[in-house]
Amino acid sequence: MAELTVGRLLTSWQLDVPALLLVVALGGLYGWGVRRVRAGGGTWSPARSAAFAVLGLGALVVATMSGLAVYDHVLFWPAAVQNILLDLLAPLGLALGDPLRLAVEALPAGAAARVRRAMTGRVVRLLAFPLVSTALVLATELTVYFTPYFATALRVGWLHELMYLHLLVAGCLFVVPVLTREETLPAWCTHPVRAALVFLDGVIDAVPGVVVMTHGTLIAGAWYLHHHPSWAPDVRQDQQIGGGAMLSIAELVALPFLLALLFQWARAERVQTAALDRHLDEQLAVVPAAAPAPTAVTAAAPASPASAASSAPAAAERVRPWWETEENEVAARIRRQHGEK
Repeated sequence: MAELTVGRLLTSWQLDVPALLLVVALGGLYGWGVRRVRAGGGTWSPARSAAFAVLGLGALVVATMSGLAVYDHVLFWPAAVQNILLDLLAPLGLALGDPLRLAVEALPAGAAARVRRAMTGRVVRLLAFPLVSTALVLATELTVYFTPYFATALRVGWLHELMYLHLLVAGCLFVVPVLTREETLPAWCTHPVRAALVFLDGVIDAVPGVVVMTHGTLIAGAWYLHHHPSWAPDVRQDQQIGGGAMLSIAELVALPFLLALLFQWARAERVQTAALDRHLDEQLAVVPAAAPAPTAVTAAAPASPASAASSAPAAAERVRPWWETEENEVAARIRRQHGEK
């Protein structure tokens, strides 16, 4: 093959039919869902659509059909970049498009209910459980490089395509449930917990790159020694370059992932605060203005001093409004407003 240069890396492309079919299917389904939502009078953010198409599907195309795919059989580092794009970057783009929420909003009520049941089923809940999905991502990367999986995939075309899909699905199992607006995670996975899990995942994602970069044994060494071109760097140096690229991309992807989650957290807090303000305003609208209780004049005989003294606190307690006796946020706000008047 011709010597790999920056120009050839950018301009060399090859057709990958299974990957192209997957891209067309995902893009077509997503576009159909957006049209369904808008036809029904709803709205769908163009930013989400752009993230799904450009970052998600775009990373899938680059990983499987660009110069990385052209040279991945003669150099290790393009294959390493391919795999990390499929494992981390493409899932992030797809998750930012929130396909799960789109499916629920676009499908009829019965189909949407079935989708929700599937998302909350035992198997999906187990695989998408944050600690389990993180372990699956790490195990997938280590299995690819430190078993015969990768070396065999270089020789067997269908297994190579299956490896692509394996990496993509493993990455999506962690990223999509964390970023979706659907309730697919346990109730204790609040936004602070998710932020901590994303930080932990960023640390774990760096492990395969470090291990590959420092590993003493060549990965698929027999294949790359046999197909090593004269213009390429030494095979061991090639592996170190690939491990360094994996580490760099993993850390770069972790930052926008965390920023996206923090943005969702801030947005959820704003929505919750606005809902609470509306609720409090509704409560205040029905609260009567505080006024002294009228004194009734009766012809009854005066009570004894002892009975009057014992009944006075009870009577005073009975005429106190509810916001002075109850302990909750609505009552506290009303007490503050009356204190300011």
